[in-house]
Amino acid sequence: MEATNTAAYRQNNIWRCIITACGLLMIIITIAIGAFLCYKGLGTFTIYDHSIGEFLFSSEWKPADNATGGGSVGAAVFIFGSIVTCALALVIATPFSLASAIFMVEISPGLGRKILQPAVEIFVGIPSVVYGWIGLTILVPFIKDLFDLQFGFSVLAAGIVLAVMIYPTITSLSADALRSISNSSRQASYGLGATRWQTISKVVVPAAISGIMTAIVLGLARAFGEALAVAMVIGKMKAFPESILSPTSNLTAAIASDMGGAMEGSEYNLALWSMALLLFIISLLFIFVIHYISAKSAEAQGGKK
Repeated sequence: MEATNTAAYRQNNIWRCIITACGLLMIIITIAIGAFLCYKGLGTFTIYDHSIGEFLFSSEWKPADNATGGGSVGAAVFIFGSIVTCALALVIATPFSLASAIFMVEISPGLGRKILQPAVEIFVGIPSVVYGWIGLTILVPFIKDLFDLQFGFSVLAAGIVLAVMIYPTITSLSADALRSISNSSRQASYGLGATRWQTISKVVVPAAISGIMTAIVLGLARAFGEALAVAMVIGKMKAFPESILSPTSNLTAAIASDMGGAMEGSEYNLALWSMALLLFIISLLFIFVIHYISAKSAEAQGGKK
């Protein structure tokens, strides 16, 4: 008996060490990625003496593809393109995602759990190039013909493609947040004479709002980091869009299309690394926002208790 307990204790220690090592390895990898991006991305400001203000707010993008520099590294067009396409995708996807989540959890939970949610989650595994190719061959010509444009490449096309891509993420996480609300809250609402819609809108959704906001932030984070699908439909024009029907470019599309052709260590190359560093910082901000929302939710629940 004692030998069995010793073996079990030793096995537990081994697995605990393995899990701890895996966790530490992920932390080290994340720190290493951040350090490498800082090393590369800060070269635009330390080696070629460009200012952060120029990089963030100037629209003059003409970096020199050599080691002497002297070009312009204004990335405002790409930053604005990322913001406007992601915002449009969020505006399109969020109502559909929230409505789908409510239907799967509150209206038809049996059908939602067995059929709808697995079907929605299948979309997560579809490669980005498939979304981009469908957008390029179907959506772009449709927008061109519908609005009688010279080209269908536009902010609208990129926003729709991104909306389809982030829809399953927001829907699944929102459904999990709604499902986590105890049935006693619903029963108490019904007991006070509330209708099903009143219970959903006044009780269930407000109680799950932190989880829903987390889902929206995660969807936005994925939209910001998407490159290939957006690059195929946005037009990659280095100009501010006049409307959602105008082509433009964004950070990920610029990095994906230009990084391979830029000379290593050149002003052009380091400017693209600065874009990658900016995306990394934005991703960290999204993580901090998610933790802030979770902390506020836990604090609110603790206060109610």
